[in-house]
Amino acid sequence: MAGPEAAPGGASGGAHEATPVRRRLSAQDRRRQLVAIGLAKIVEKPIQDLSMDDIAAEAGISRGLLFHYFPTKTDYYLACIAAAGRRILRNTAPDPDLPGEDQVEMVTRLMIEQIERRRDFYLALVHGHGVADPRVSEVMDSVRDGSTDRVVVALEVAPGERDVVRAWWAYTEDRALTWSAVPTGERPVPVSVLVEECVAALHALLALRRS
Repeated sequence: MAGPEAAPGGASGGAHEATPVRRRLSAQDRRRQLVAIGLAKIVEKPIQDLSMDDIAAEAGISRGLLFHYFPTKTDYYLACIAAAGRRILRNTAPDPDLPGEDQVEMVTRLMIEQIERRRDFYLALVHGHGVADPRVSEVMDSVRDGSTDRVVVALEVAPGERDVVRAWWAYTEDRALTWSAVPTGERPVPVSVLVEECVAALHALLALRRS
């Protein structure tokens, strides 16, 4: 007997019309596919507005099978949000071969540009996407922690100064969100100056801690 992902049989009789065939995927690959579909959609609309029927249809599976992989809507939403956090970290990774100062400048610029491109999505991520689950905030924490660790390593920041770097990321996010809310031609400074100001603020904060 075929499993839950079995494809339907071919067309009966002499019909030659193509019959949609459900592609067999492992459980892990099917979960990845479903999360990828959700991730593509939540950059355009609030995650709580996603239709589970639409997600299942795009994946070529039934709604019931979708809930086989994600028992509740919240489980599915959280998987998508976690994937979004991982994508942000991938998109903002600096070149590890650059000198430390250049890595910090690069990761700062990449984060500002990421927020600019997906400002509404980033705001939704910061504020929980409307999903009432404490695990949502853990995703944003993981992004900030990962970004903090990159700066700590690049600048060889002492462990006791890590909290300064993490707080600085919150400042940088706020600057980027405020800056990107202004129409392009009306922004007070170009992105290059914004990056310089944010990096200068980091060094000023570290200098205060060390004084």
